[in-house]
Amino acid sequence: MIKLGVVYVLAGLVFAAFAVLSAADRNNPRRLGNAAFWGLVALSFLAGDRLGDLGNGVLVLGLALIAGFGWLGRGAPATTSPDERRALAERFGAKVFAPALSLPVVLVIGLLVLKPLRVAGQPLLDPKQATLISLALAAVIATGVGVVLLHQPLISPLQEGRRLMDIVGWAALLPQLLAALGAVFALAGVGKIIGDLVTGWLPVDTRAAAIAVYCLGMAGFTMIMGNAFAAFPVLTAGVGMPILIRRFGGDPAAVCAIGMLSGFCGTLMTPLAANFNLVPPALLELKDRYAVIKAQIPTALVLLLANMGLMYVLAFR
Repeated sequence: MIKLGVVYVLAGLVFAAFAVLSAADRNNPRRLGNAAFWGLVALSFLAGDRLGDLGNGVLVLGLALIAGFGWLGRGAPATTSPDERRALAERFGAKVFAPALSLPVVLVIGLLVLKPLRVAGQPLLDPKQATLISLALAAVIATGVGVVLLHQPLISPLQEGRRLMDIVGWAALLPQLLAALGAVFALAGVGKIIGDLVTGWLPVDTRAAAIAVYCLGMAGFTMIMGNAFAAFPVLTAGVGMPILIRRFGGDPAAVCAIGMLSGFCGTLMTPLAANFNLVPPALLELKDRYAVIKAQIPTALVLLLANMGLMYVLAFR
């Protein structure tokens, strides 16, 4: 059975390659900082389960020190220039979209064909992690399609990946860190504290008020945490479960799904969701680093109101 550990190994090897390539990049005056940072990330994926709590804690502190002291820099990987990319786009035309389009195709095949497949009486893929495993397989195949179809050297995906990681920097780890923070908050009982504050200070005696508190709370807490996955266990434990589901009899599936969508509205409006809102301006070299957030706020507010209306109609029958 192929388990999630294979995906961790694959990710670890990719980050290890970034570390090696960074160390060899003499055009980057901070190449050793980059190499150490991505090397520690690689170690966390490859051997995090063997390091123990203390070892992983030291590893995270090392990452924080490298990023906090500004020891990360931008290298000059061997890649194509903007003019060369434009020429390649004109040469291959619509074929340049083939790698991106192959991702969802392979993912669907993995879920519909490989997930139910059994070998010697055992599932080929771990049923609980089939989506992530299929996504990793799709990424590998899409990379191979791009290399073969566009006639690129084998090292090209790693150099391009390192270039993007140098641009994004430590913010590339924000989703992982914030999701873990949400789990820590949930285990620490923050959800109960928020629930007590809500019931004690906010009017949740009616269904409409409780929905507004939950949805607005999901959006607001997501803006603070930078990740809806981090906000979800806290707000759902404090407001969603005890008030909307138990007190008012809401459908758990509808409440949780629409609550998560409300959290995503907060994602659109916060710079803490750096991978969504700060990375694109950096990649596009926009003058206003908050341009994406400013463009998304009107849509986010409309969607948030729509989510509250949908929850009121769909979650209580």
